[in-house]
Amino acid sequence: MARLPNAEKAIIEAEKLRGYVLSFAHPVGRFKAAFFQRLGYSAENWEAFERSLREVILSQDVTQVEESEYGQKFIVEGPFTGLSGGTVQIVTVWVILKGESIPRFITAYPGGGLR
Repeated sequence: MARLPNAEKAIIEAEKLRGYVLSFAHPVGRFKAAFFQRLGYSAENWEAFERSLREVILSQDVTQVEESEYGQKFIVEGPFTGLSGGTVQIVTVWVILKGESIPRFITAYPGGGLR
């Protein structure tokens, strides 16, 4: 497959990272936060996490595309090196809403074990 369309312009909301994926207070996000914390990421250094997410979508192909009522959902999987030096496989999920052309970050989660 090809790269995520307009990946260089992808929208990654700070609150989605701080309040969900890297949040120990979020009922679902807390499990992701624990995983990403082992790689050196936290709500306090969410900017570094954002940069690492962008590296994945700029270097890896889309592995799956699904149509939804909101638009097209894209899955991009790949190696993700943490600030602590460990590398894992992660899955990232993006959506291009109907009538738009820029992908928006939905979530990220583990796709494999630490190497």
